[in-house]
Amino acid sequence: MKVEVHETRQAAGQAAAEAAATAFRHAGHDGKDIPVIFATGASQLETLRALTQIGNIPWERVQAFHMDEYVGMAPDHPASFRRYLHENLVRKVPLKQFYEIDGTEPDPARVCEDYASAVRAARPQVCLLGIGENGHLAFNDPHVADFYDPLDVKIVDLDDPCRVQQAAEGWFESFEKVPPTAMTLTIPTLFRVPRLIASVPGVRKASIVRRALTEPISRDCPATILRTHPDATLFLDMESAAELDGF
Repeated sequence: MKVEVHETRQAAGQAAAEAAATAFRHAGHDGKDIPVIFATGASQLETLRALTQIGNIPWERVQAFHMDEYVGMAPDHPASFRRYLHENLVRKVPLKQFYEIDGTEPDPARVCEDYASAVRAARPQVCLLGIGENGHLAFNDPHVADFYDPLDVKIVDLDDPCRVQQAAEGWFESFEKVPPTAMTLTIPTLFRVPRLIASVPGVRKASIVRRALTEPISRDCPATILRTHPDATLFLDMESAAELDGF
């Protein structure tokens, strides 16, 4: 895994966005559609802000997927990942299509199956992702992470550190308001994507960045598996890189 450290959160987001734009153009050089998985959350805001302002991206061929959604989450809720991507991506660029995970469907298992089929058919070529404070990728928290998961999309119980993070970032009024379950792409699904671009800024991520880069690869810190991907780049700012002295 390649690692870039930039002076500020904005500079890291800009660098990640430029890398993503290059990857989009490369994936679409033959004129075909460009399937992309997008992450959400505070870590992605600067990257998406910069990406949607870069010119010469063939957005009209980009098929957008997202990583996860809370079970039972209405699309107009401030913490809805569908809402997040509509506000920060869909309304800003002329995407060909946005495949939504519907958190309000009464049969979430069926939603997972249908979404898995759509992802498999599209074969995403680029994935923009982050790392959670507990090391999760998408919503694959340590207790449910499986590097050899037989499922492509699954329902998971969120652990307490994950729910604490969602509340601390301001998406919910309190820990108790964070839904306990979600639908998520699994780690093997993410790892089938040829190009991974991870934006991980901020002081709250310093500890997990150190762990992801130095601990043995294990589900105790799911992000450690990023070190095995053939084309992954981690974009940090000085705050998230603060515990990497001597690395």
